[in-house]
Amino acid sequence: MRKDNDQRIYLNDDDPTVVYLKNVIDDPDIQVGEHTYYHDEKNDPRDFVKNNVLYHFPEFHQDKIIIGKYCSLASGTTFICPLANHNFDSLANYPFPIVNAHWALDESFFSDDKVCTLKGPTIVGNDVWIGYNSVIMPGVHIGDGAIIGTRSVVTKDVPPYTVVAGDPARPIRKRFDDDTIEKLMALKWWDLPDEEIREFLPELINGHIDAVLEKKWLGDAARTVIERLGNTK
Repeated sequence: MRKDNDQRIYLNDDDPTVVYLKNVIDDPDIQVGEHTYYHDEKNDPRDFVKNNVLYHFPEFHQDKIIIGKYCSLASGTTFICPLANHNFDSLANYPFPIVNAHWALDESFFSDDKVCTLKGPTIVGNDVWIGYNSVIMPGVHIGDGAIIGTRSVVTKDVPPYTVVAGDPARPIRKRFDDDTIEKLMALKWWDLPDEEIREFLPELINGHIDAVLEKKWLGDAARTVIERLGNTK
């Protein structure tokens, strides 16, 4: 659930094409943070797992996909799970253990490392924007604030606040200078309660990082004073 306990499926009641992913996914292997949404004009966005998480067979391999808070996923965003990667150590590309009804292999061939190339969890950070029809390969880590360009195929980790695009996706540029990125990574605004974010939302939208930090600091100071006064009563 989101921090405000909002159980709404759709961002707007009159638009069935955009859903809060956290409220439509009940798969324990796929974790999604608050406020993250998915937009799909072709398919029912409530069927995100069925249509957009491919080769996900928990009965054979425990995949983990972790998507952070405040992410924006455009139509066609697709996650590929490890079972799509056939075993690279085999001399044959053909996945004999998966089609064992014909070959009657010993059970020792059913281990994960015999079936596919193992990957760790796929992790999407917070405030990540993934463009139309992009593909995220298994085991990739996408940093906070990154942007994935339209029709990109992400095969490698993406640093925070970096724009990548292409097939395979390559860095295009950083969104901000290093000093601003450092401040944003320290702020971690996505972890704050909604009511605190509202205090500096205009500055956040307008790109005024120092004004955001000033309001955040003043807000923290005010809350500390109020708490101290409350404890003295």
